[in-house]
Amino acid sequence: MAGLPLGRAFRQIGSLTALSRIMGFVRDISFATFLGAGAAADAFLVALKLPNMFRRLSAEGAMTNAFLPNYAAIRETYGQAAALKLAAEAQIFLILGLSVLVIIAEIFMADLILLLAPGFANTPDRLAAATDLARITMPYLPLISIVALWAAIANAHDHFKAGAAAPIIANICFIAGAVMIPFVASHLDSLRAMPIAIALVGAGFVQLIFLYRALSRLHAVPALIWPRLTDAGRKMWRNFLPAAAGAGGMQMNLLIDLILASLLPVGAISWLYYADRVAQLPLGVIGIALGTALLPKLSAAEAAGQPAEVRNNLSEAIGFAGFFVIPAVTGLVLCGLPIIKGLFVYGAFTVSDAKMAAMALVAYGCGLPGFVMVKILQTAFYATGQPAVVLKISLITVAINVAGSLSLMPILGHVGLALATAVSGTVAAAIMLYLLAQQHRLSASFLPVCGKIMLTSAVMGAAIIGLQLGVDRFVTVPAAVGLAVIVGGGGAVYSVTAYVIGAIPPRLLPTRHDRNT
Repeated sequence: MAGLPLGRAFRQIGSLTALSRIMGFVRDISFATFLGAGAAADAFLVALKLPNMFRRLSAEGAMTNAFLPNYAAIRETYGQAAALKLAAEAQIFLILGLSVLVIIAEIFMADLILLLAPGFANTPDRLAAATDLARITMPYLPLISIVALWAAIANAHDHFKAGAAAPIIANICFIAGAVMIPFVASHLDSLRAMPIAIALVGAGFVQLIFLYRALSRLHAVPALIWPRLTDAGRKMWRNFLPAAAGAGGMQMNLLIDLILASLLPVGAISWLYYADRVAQLPLGVIGIALGTALLPKLSAAEAAGQPAEVRNNLSEAIGFAGFFVIPAVTGLVLCGLPIIKGLFVYGAFTVSDAKMAAMALVAYGCGLPGFVMVKILQTAFYATGQPAVVLKISLITVAINVAGSLSLMPILGHVGLALATAVSGTVAAAIMLYLLAQQHRLSASFLPVCGKIMLTSAVMGAAIIGLQLGVDRFVTVPAAVGLAVIVGGGGAVYSVTAYVIGAIPPRLLPTRHDRNT
């Protein structure tokens, strides 16, 4: 098949996503420094949740998964001009539909905030601040949704860099907004996050310009047209509805955590947020990067009638993911507190906050393999036009998460919410593995290398325990320095051991051919 090899596409997306996540940590350190984990941070994080949740439903989740397979099939059969007509149709409906949604949300924002965080009813200052901030952030939704659609078009053309680089712009704007807080908003109490909210909307416009220039170079900018519904469009929207519901199930899990966390003591929302941000690093760099690279490749393989290509790409992706995710889980479980202290204990974020966030991080870490596997495997169902399968699995995970959260929260507090989310993700991954194996779209060729990776991670875990004991007992250094020593030492041991026992998946590293093309 034409196009970039999976390993090369993964390296392109993963490297830029890693840079974006590093910038995201700088952003979160800025949040921790200037907002801490109190009422102002809770208000802003709830306000940010609203456009992000709808964004994942409308664009990055359902729209991309429904649109890209149809775009790839039309491009394969009828050419690029016909595919761009479908893109233009999707674009105009996104613009109109999301603009109406923003207007409705602006009118009923206070009610929406209470729906997201009912516990805010007991703290009027948090409720008022979250409402005002959400009214500022909500217009970001149509901007970033068009950006996500344009990124999907670029990905279909094997141009992965633009979409992967766009979040870096948002993080830079976030950081700039946070740095402005002491100068322009320190007197605003619960509204101290106002500069960050304004910066978010500015980031949407900058990202839009960035993606427009990328698509212009590919001669793939969708035209602005009057709304119309072609046969290809009807097929796409039929896939969109179950895909949206499927993405909604995953967002529902996050919403359940937010609603229940708002009923816990002040700070619980922030503890879960910072723990989730750390867990999102391997999920974003590995799971989302591989899913992004896989969807256009699997869609093209299905359109060309190449089932062996589907099996090979899926198995290769799981091997790539295992090489990074298995040691990441080891590190998160063994070093939860050093990670949180080294990254976030500055300014308003206290050691007590770090301990609370670290406990949630360990729970999220246990579910990381499931989360990453879902990101990879769901692309196979979307590529074959089976979004309803993802929907059914999502509904199962919602039921598991609700039952687990209600059972564990009275016992473990905010940690119970994180643990229930981890269990639901693991169950979803297990179901997807079983179904793909039954459909003969998945082979077991990834198992030998994953066994070697587990052995390598065990060696790394022993090294981490030794380094952590040494840092705690024999040296006095800042938390960030101690974290760097543990991560650097553990990473070195893992890399050397993986090389020695042959745990590096084939085609993960660049070859001479890759460097010459």
